[in-house]
Amino acid sequence: MLRSLLTGTLVVAGTALLCQSTASAHAIKAKANQAVNASLDIIETKITTKGDKVVFSTRVRGEAGKDKPDATGKFEGSSVYAYVWPTSLDSSDVGFEKKQGIVALAVTFHPDFDDGANGTKNRHVWHSHWVVLAKDKACGAGLKVEDIPKDTKPKVPATWPGVPLLIDSPAYPTTFTGDEVDVEIPLSLINDIKGAAFDGVTAGLKVNGNLHAPLLCVSDVFKVASGDLSLPGKVEPAK
Repeated sequence: MLRSLLTGTLVVAGTALLCQSTASAHAIKAKANQAVNASLDIIETKITTKGDKVVFSTRVRGEAGKDKPDATGKFEGSSVYAYVWPTSLDSSDVGFEKKQGIVALAVTFHPDFDDGANGTKNRHVWHSHWVVLAKDKACGAGLKVEDIPKDTKPKVPATWPGVPLLIDSPAYPTTFTGDEVDVEIPLSLINDIKGAAFDGVTAGLKVNGNLHAPLLCVSDVFKVASGDLSLPGKVEPAK
């Protein structure tokens, strides 16, 4: 299901997808692409388990987190930049209903709105989310964060921020060190993470200017670590 949803969807990213990559024991390594902004040009991405933690890591050609979207002063039509790890996890593995779409961890920055759990302010910092992605031709890159239809109450995690999207705001420790971004998560909080497949993506998202569904679209894909979103990475214990 995951691969069928993604195949062909992100071809619109053009040269950003034309990168050669190789998968080692647990990492995906990609060739640098000078056509991509250095802070968003993935050269390695991996997910490793270390004791009672799982660490999501992406290394880029430049300084991770350096580039951010410009503020617009309003929510509608505003932009989001994201470092994303699409996975083979089921949505129920991270607190949503089963089989809702493509489960991805995302580290995002959006200067025009807050979406932290319980009203936490986070527009000024890079921060982590679980998102459920779905195919939608109305979006520039063919994918959206799944909308929650009006008057429905699906199962959501305790740290759901109260927006009409399948998104979680768990505030996992997120660090930027030189060319690398890392997110550390307690292993007990993710079902079936060991041996899961994954990929790495850098992307831009945009809030619908009319605030209608799809509310949050993937509008640009800057780089896909594998080149084709085939999820060649495997979660493995750290050596």
